[in-house]
Amino acid sequence: MAAMIAVRELSVTFHSGGRDVRAVNDVSFAVAPGETFGIVGESGSGKSTVLRAIAGLVPFTASTLEVNGQPAGRRRTRADRRMLQFVFQDPYASLHPRQTVDDILREPLAIHHVADIDAKVVKAIADVGLAPGHRFRYPHQLSGGQRQRVAIARALILNPPILLLDEPTSALDVSVQAEILNLIAKLRQSYSLTSILVSHDLAVVAHLCSRIAVMQLGRLVETLTAEELRAGRATADYTRKLIAASRGFTRATA
Repeated sequence: MAAMIAVRELSVTFHSGGRDVRAVNDVSFAVAPGETFGIVGESGSGKSTVLRAIAGLVPFTASTLEVNGQPAGRRRTRADRRMLQFVFQDPYASLHPRQTVDDILREPLAIHHVADIDAKVVKAIADVGLAPGHRFRYPHQLSGGQRQRVAIARALILNPPILLLDEPTSALDVSVQAEILNLIAKLRQSYSLTSILVSHDLAVVAHLCSRIAVMQLGRLVETLTAEELRAGRATADYTRKLIAASRGFTRATA
């Protein structure tokens, strides 16, 4: 089965203070159709930069970067962007403060000239567990969890086959993190999504992802299955240390 996302020798270099900083160095992996693939690592490991490169949000070099069997260059077409949608870490920053939920959800449909906008907005709101009354509220009138639900609805309203999730619960209160994770698990099935989830939380990726790539200092250290991660069967010293340091992550969570 051909990969939905294929990455080979992906590198990202930023120019800062008159010098080059290699944020991602020769990362390679593939994600199968329908798979939820995780990327973990400490802050600064390059995991979010990998996600942004796949989305075409940062400059990159790669011997291969394919999405649904097609090369994905640094410039993306409207069709490319409709195929692959992104949920950002901070729902407080990713939603326009002067747009209502209705405005936010209508915008991608209008850009892509999709018909039946009202019906699709109503369905998207219901799909993410929001009440009809939330439709005409502004982001400041919503809780953090509700804002992230709007961000997820916006990403899914065009029915993309691929969803990229960058730490989707880390900016939320602990009390609502589980709700959002359960929502993501439900939606990936109902929308038949291929997903990449970036997180620093090993328990989150072990729960949602079938395979996990571990990154350190811009490099991919190893890739292991969720079962191997839960059991602590890592081969790299860094991964073992990451498991040991992960708060609340024990074999009892398996």
